[in-house]
Amino acid sequence: MRHFSSGRLIGILVILLPVVALFSLTVGTVSISWQDALGAVFGNASGTQINTILFDIRLPRILLAIFVGAVLASTGAVMQGLFRNPLADPSLIGVSSGASVGASIMIVTAGGAIQSGALVGLSLVSIGAFVGGFLATLLVYRLATSGMGTSVTTMLLAGIAIGALAGALNSLLSYFSDNDMLRQISLWQMGNLSGASWLKVSIMGVVAVLLMSLFPRDSKALNALLLGESEARHLGINVQWVKRRLIALTALGVGVSVAVAGLVGFVGLIMPHIIRLMIGPDHRWLIPASGLAGAVLLVIADSLARVVVIPAELPTGILTAILGAPFFVVLLLQQRKNV
Repeated sequence: MRHFSSGRLIGILVILLPVVALFSLTVGTVSISWQDALGAVFGNASGTQINTILFDIRLPRILLAIFVGAVLASTGAVMQGLFRNPLADPSLIGVSSGASVGASIMIVTAGGAIQSGALVGLSLVSIGAFVGGFLATLLVYRLATSGMGTSVTTMLLAGIAIGALAGALNSLLSYFSDNDMLRQISLWQMGNLSGASWLKVSIMGVVAVLLMSLFPRDSKALNALLLGESEARHLGINVQWVKRRLIALTALGVGVSVAVAGLVGFVGLIMPHIIRLMIGPDHRWLIPASGLAGAVLLVIADSLARVVVIPAELPTGILTAILGAPFFVVLLLQQRKNV
């Protein structure tokens, strides 16, 4: 794949993001012209219905897609650098698996109270997902940490083991669920942005801004880690502190993303990999470019999810998998040819 200038690619993505966001404002069960959409955004709405559709439904959903996509893709870039593996995924540290179990437990045990019982406006399912993801990540980290430090290889194996255990627990919970609970579990695990609200946007926005401002500070450390841990230590990098910091930030970002949007796959795997092929492995550019690309991808996927089966909607996670999986296979085949 041809290499782009880092600054040029980021400039293209910065221009592309508002374009796809405007396009997303216009599509759905009710079609709205881009002139009306722009007019509403700048305070010149042509009707109450358009105002309601845009500001109560579509705009929160688009902003949530931007923040979730940016967080998943940027954490994917960080994890690929930390594991020194371009095919790594932020879910490798167990956060997605734990979140899935936490959400399933809340659906099965809380029953009909999952939406009415809430904390700071978030459903019990979201709270359970966040707690489950945090506990799973903590367990993976503890299993991989010894007096010698934290082993990324052991962390990878522990993440796989926790993922397998989480799958078994989810199957067990599904076995004891009724039809309504099974449907809720399935829909949640598919990933969906239809439940977007301004509160979720605010929470996700704070996390996205926090991560996108903190991750670049570790760019030089991640670049050094690409040479190996011993080489990074010789360059003055506190490797153990960097690992702990990046794992904690990734767990926070992915945990909140999964809590507000469910399991949205492939964004954290595909986008950093593509951006790395285009501009190289320098994390000073790779992290922000991946975040922008992830935001663009998720907005496009969510827009398609709204129009593919009108008047119904597909879960966004299905679209990201449909778009991401074939492309990932093509990348693997190209890499095999280049070996």
